[in-house]
Amino acid sequence: MTDVTGLPSAPGVRRRGVLGWMMFDWAAQPFFTVVTTFIFGPYFISRMASDPATGQAAWGYGIAAGGLLIALFSPLLGSIADQTGPRKPWIAFFAVIKIVALCGLWFAAPGSNLVAVVMLFTLASVAAEFSIVFNDSMLLRLVPKASIGRVSNLAWGMGYLGGMIVLIFIIGFLAASPETGITLLGLDPLFGLDPAQGEDARASGPISALWYAVFILPMFLFTPDAGGRRALKGAVRDGLSELRSTLGEVRQRSGIFRFLIARMIYQDGVNALLALGGGFAAAMFGWSITEIGVYGIMLNVVAIFSCLYASRLDTQLGSKLVVLIAILMLLIATLGIVSTGPGFTLFGALPLGHSDTGGLFGTSAE
Repeated sequence: MTDVTGLPSAPGVRRRGVLGWMMFDWAAQPFFTVVTTFIFGPYFISRMASDPATGQAAWGYGIAAGGLLIALFSPLLGSIADQTGPRKPWIAFFAVIKIVALCGLWFAAPGSNLVAVVMLFTLASVAAEFSIVFNDSMLLRLVPKASIGRVSNLAWGMGYLGGMIVLIFIIGFLAASPETGITLLGLDPLFGLDPAQGEDARASGPISALWYAVFILPMFLFTPDAGGRRALKGAVRDGLSELRSTLGEVRQRSGIFRFLIARMIYQDGVNALLALGGGFAAAMFGWSITEIGVYGIMLNVVAIFSCLYASRLDTQLGSKLVVLIAILMLLIATLGIVSTGPGFTLFGALPLGHSDTGGLFGTSAE
């Protein structure tokens, strides 16, 4: 495995431990790919709600509520984890919550209670993000400091690949065209799923849960964890004290404070694009699951190779410059997206016409 992967590891850490850590992203990413962005989210917005505007608003409220909970409790949980030591019990706890919530999305049939479905999605999102916090904190003990950027980018690439595989499975074997009743591969949907009831989209929840439960196991089995240091009761007390001390220190260290504020702003923008982009396209262009899925595959292919290349750029240019370049690209792309509608782009300065070739993405605006 050393020759094949070339993964660097800290002294005393086996390379399978590093690979097990990277498998966490492989396990976790399908939730963001097929539930949040490309399959369930657009289905919720365009078909569950009475109209797309109502659906997008409800979905946005769920994302905002999850973001608020994550912002409030992530620092506290991180401080408590630093006191108790091991991260795996926390990851396991939140994994159970995430899996149960995702399985509950199967019952989100058209006409179901929007609030209940949004609550399940928010619960899964919060559990997913908390798990990522604890998993990320393990990396410092697994690889040398100089290799963190490289290993992290490789893990992200693996995650996008895992998400793309699940996405291909759903649109190739489960999601049927409303017109033909067959999937993109020309097959009847597996398991007798009924697209009219949204069962192809609703299945993305349990499928993501199963994928997560299976592929998170290498991290639990092979990745070393920190040793236990404190009982939970004392750890909570000392964690709160440590958090207060850290917040006071951050205010005195302007570089760290500016970084945290900046990251909060641009990461929220990225999260909004990921969570609402698929629904935006579905509502604007009337895309089916098949079209959204094909679009998602295209984006994931780009993301996989981008992560692999970014791991090299991180070493050559440094993390800050790579982040600034990525933010500039996001600004340009987002301006293009928000300025485009059916038949026009650049806020109407450039007409595109409404002619449709009849194929996938058949209009110029698409």
